[in-house]
Amino acid sequence: MGKYLIAMTSITYAMKAKSLLNDSRIYCEIQRTPENIGSGCGYSLRIHDEPDKIIALLDGFNIPHKDAYEYK
Repeated sequence: MGKYLIAMTSITYAMKAKSLLNDSRIYCEIQRTPENIGSGCGYSLRIHDEPDKIIALLDGFNIPHKDAYEYK
């Protein structure tokens, strides 16, 4: 299981996503998006689960997001 970032479209949606994931017992943190990614609003969710699972959950609750990136 790796670490991933999901770039968000706004800090508001990042906070909503964090709340949703934490309520679902999925640990995540909000962090500044690294400059080399440069996608979205400048904030991302740092996750340790498979991004496809998280993205499906975000899509199901209509929380907009950008791409997922492996984070080292």
